[in-house]
Order: sequence, then structure tokens, then C-alpha cells
Amino acid sequence: MDINDALLYDITRQTTFVLLYLLLFLFAKWLKDFLTPYAINHELTGKNNLAVSLCMAGYYFGLVAIFMGALSGPSHGLTEDLLQVGAYSLLGIVFLNVSRYVNDRIILRRFDCTHELTEKMNVAVGAVQFGAYLATGLIAAAAVRGTGGDALTAVVFFILGQLSLFLFSLVYDFITPYCIHEQLEQQNTAVGAALGGTLIALGIIVFNGASGDFISWQVNLTDLVISNLMAFAFLPIVRLMMDKLVIPNANLSDEIIEDKNLGAGLLEATVAISFAIVLVSVV
Repeated sequence: MDINDALLYDITRQTTFVLLYLLLFLFAKWLKDFLTPYAINHELTGKNNLAVSLCMAGYYFGLVAIFMGALSGPSHGLTEDLLQVGAYSLLGIVFLNVSRYVNDRIILRRFDCTHELTEKMNVAVGAVQFGAYLATGLIAAAAVRGTGGDALTAVVFFILGQLSLFLFSLVYDFITPYCIHEQLEQQNTAVGAALGGTLIALGIIVFNGASGDFISWQVNLTDLVISNLMAFAFLPIVRLMMDKLVIPNANLSDEIIEDKNLGAGLLEATVAISFAIVLVSVV
């Protein structure tokens, strides 16, 4: 292949995959509209609903993560690559929409998320949804990334990743000196930002443990378990350390609960995400 043919191939490949992503984006938007029990466009434009906007932003970030996960790996020719990336991305979009029920019925199980998002326009719940969607996108990306696996392995690792999110939400609720659900119902945006960011941090760690080539159930499941153990051990430690050390002469929990300090919530989210990035970089 001479330089002109190679250049033409690169342009064709790039253009084709951008068009594929556009089609997937439109499908993801349609499916979200179809499955959501409220009119998303009305919430976004008619009511200027920031809570729903945050939710949708997390959904679209999750879609990007899935597409990039499906796109990674060795090339087998343009046609086969398109079919594989398209198929796994569609599966990932289904995962994203399934995750809404998991998030609403399990992680945020103590209240009606639809009511919080649409009637109360609760930005705190929107922030948690943002983090949960992005974390789910990272988990789904790990499930479809690499070679050697198939649809079954993708489904299994996605389910295990969602289970990790649920279990970690229980751990997080236990180690914080306040009730997460009560604070979210009171529209404490600082709590929503902190929890949403921590879920993203967990998603990054799980992504690192679940992604890569499928070697065997024993090997890949062991990697996932190790990543979960690291996340469940270190993220709570980071949270407890932050409570005393990050803000001098102040208590992080007091800032989040008593002052509803959004800056403190964002700081907790940032530190958790930063720690997760460093952790997966050195492992």
C-alpha cells in the first residue's frame, strides 16, 4: 500500500467511524427517550432542568466510554471492525439503559428518582445519576474491550460491575457520618457531587480490572476481584483521610452536611477520581 492509498484508507476509516458514532448517538438518544417515563426534551428546554441535564450528560459520557472501549484493540479490516464496534456499542447502549433501573431501584432505592429529577429538579440526585452513568459506561467499556471474549463474557462482567457499584454504595453510606438518601432528598448538592465522583472513581478502578483480553474465566475474574478489593479498601480510607486532612482547620463532613458546601463535595469527588487514576496507573 503506497502513501496515497494509506492516506485514503485513513480518511475513509476516520470518516466512517465518526458517522458510526453519530448513528449510535442518535440511537442512544432515541432509546433513552423511549424508555424514560418523562419527556426529556421538555425537561431540558421547557423547564431548564439542570438535574435532568446532568443525568443526560453522564449518559452521553458513558456512551463515549463504551464506543472507545469497543473501538480499542487490533484491526481486522474496515468492514469487520465496523460490524464489531457497532455490535458491541449497541450492547453497551443496552447496558446503559438497564443500569438506570439498577441505579433507581437499588443504589437510590429509598425514594422515587423520577419524582426527584422532574418535580423537585433535584440537582443532587442528578449529580449521582451523572456519576452512576459514567461509571456504568466505564464498566461496560471494560466488558466489551479486548479480544477473546464474546457477548456472554460482556454480559457477565457488566453484571459483576453493576454489583460492585451497588455494594460500594452500601460501604460508602456506612462510612459517611450521615445518611446519603436523606441528604439527597434534602437536595444537598454537595453530597450528590461527592457520591457521584466516588462512583466514577470506582468505575475507573473496575474498568482497569475488567478490561483487556479475555484469557480465561479464572484469570479475568481474579483480576476483577483484586480490583474490587483494592477499591473497597482504599477508597474508604481516602474518604476518611480527606475528612481530616484535605481542608485544614475544618471537617469535610461538616462542610458537606452543615454548610452544604458544593466546593467541598467537588473536592471529595476530585480527590477520589485522582486517586483512582493514580492507582490504576501503578498497578
